[in-house]
Amino acid sequence: MASVAVGYTVRGGGPFVMQTVPSTDASLLLYIAILAVTGLTLGAVAVQHRRAQNALQDANENLRAAVHASPLAIYAVDRDTIVRAWNPAAEALYGWRADEVIGRALPIVAADATEYMRLRERVLRGEVIRGVEMTRRKKDGSPLTVSLSVGPLHDSAGRVTGLLSVAADLTEVRQLEMQYRQAQKMEVVGRLAGGIAHDFNNLLTAILGTTTLLMESLDPGSPASLDAAEIAKTARRAAGLTQQLLAFSRRQMLTPRVLDVNALVLNLEVMLRRLIGADVALHTRLAPAPAVVRADPGQLEQAIVNLVVNARDAMPSGGTVTVETATVELDPSYVEMHAPAQPGSYVRLGVSDTGVGMDAATRAHLFEPFFTTKEPGRGTGLGLATVYGIVKQSGGYIWAYSEPGHGTTFKIYLPHVGAPPEALEAGGAATPASALRGSETILVVEDEENVRRYTRRALEGLGYTVLVASDGPEALRLAAAHARPIHLLLADVVMPGMNGREVARHLSARRPEMRVLYMSGYAADVVLQQGLLEPTLAILQKPFTPDVLALKVREVLAAGPTGGPPAPQPTRTAPGIGRTLPLPDAPAE
Repeated sequence: MASVAVGYTVRGGGPFVMQTVPSTDASLLLYIAILAVTGLTLGAVAVQHRRAQNALQDANENLRAAVHASPLAIYAVDRDTIVRAWNPAAEALYGWRADEVIGRALPIVAADATEYMRLRERVLRGEVIRGVEMTRRKKDGSPLTVSLSVGPLHDSAGRVTGLLSVAADLTEVRQLEMQYRQAQKMEVVGRLAGGIAHDFNNLLTAILGTTTLLMESLDPGSPASLDAAEIAKTARRAAGLTQQLLAFSRRQMLTPRVLDVNALVLNLEVMLRRLIGADVALHTRLAPAPAVVRADPGQLEQAIVNLVVNARDAMPSGGTVTVETATVELDPSYVEMHAPAQPGSYVRLGVSDTGVGMDAATRAHLFEPFFTTKEPGRGTGLGLATVYGIVKQSGGYIWAYSEPGHGTTFKIYLPHVGAPPEALEAGGAATPASALRGSETILVVEDEENVRRYTRRALEGLGYTVLVASDGPEALRLAAAHARPIHLLLADVVMPGMNGREVARHLSARRPEMRVLYMSGYAADVVLQQGLLEPTLAILQKPFTPDVLALKVREVLAAGPTGGPPAPQPTRTAPGIGRTLPLPDAPAE
């Protein structure tokens, strides 16, 4: 423009030609100056505008990258609930890809539109909602729990044009919380059940033992003998229930051994086929290598039997039960979803059926004692509670997987052991009755009067000389006044004041030749945890019959003085209640 103006002016034309040359030069220079200032100003503005645009573009890119990389689901909708933004975390959380939802109505509110519309109206009024826990649906229809925060989006004039939502997945957290609460509940119920079982064991010891002694004095065919036999039968059933309560509460007496679960299942197979009947098929799938664990074989057999019987009852029209074993590794990702499991090598024992399955409400109470879905008279509700206790007391874990109409699978995980398994023994022959009698002197210390009276009668009937004390101080006084040898101390473990271990310690210092046998309604492991006994000492589990008492007394007397090798345990064919390894029955639910 300056060149054109100068050219026209030199030729004597244009708007800058004045009457005099100086005037013409002045007007031309003024115009050129105006052009220069304008050009410089516009150039500076243009540079600043370019810089602002670049900064805005960088900010947008950074924001887009942050939203894209966010581990939380972030999505935006307009006032009509049309999706305008959808980050990869939202894709992963809900299952819809961005190209499936952007430009379309928000799909995750279909199941709870009323709730979402109330929330939407609050945000459109300018309210910010933080950390609301809600249930949403994924693309595949499965539910998930999210923590949702929603805020309004504004335009340049300050009007609300849409909503920005940030969602965090709480599904795993809530599942872990539920598992933790369930574990706490089971622990509390277990303590209650164990306490009840302990008290009942004292009562049943007297009932069962006294009834057995009564039957020995009656004519076997008399009505009184039949009545006594019915009492004894009922007491044995009650003792079985208390044993199941002790199993659930993890307070039963165990004799753990290193064993191969494969061999255990094979030994049970014939009996399991008899239990399930002809209309149910039994399949076994065993691990190719030995599945070695450390557990009580009798109790593990009981757990398998209970699960198989439970599967049979879930298939009233027939079906298939599958028992399988495998050696597996539980990795951290699995453990995170299955509290309180720990990573490591395990033997998995699974029992599956093709039965009716269970809903979520039933699964939530599955292992609780006395919970059952069967009609009255068909079970006690202790079958699965017993399994739970056996597995927990063996250091393992158990989970149930089931859906209505799709059967049920129980999976037991027991720590894998690297040692070679011991051979499973067949039951030995019962000890002849003539070998159970004796003439030694026995000091009985028991705080329960009825148990004390019954124990004295049973031992005196076997030929023993019996001294009886109701507590520790009385036992010490009796022993001090008795000049002749005391061959055996039979003491209750848990007594008020001086417990059985303290009584034994005082008397053994003065009578080193004396043997010691403890009796208790508590399980051996609980007594050991309380520091009352050493593992090598002998203990008689309540309730016990006269036969079991006689057998255990003879074993301890024959084993050597207290402090020597541990007394042998009764074989699985020992008569009556109180055997260490009870044969499996089928009270499963």
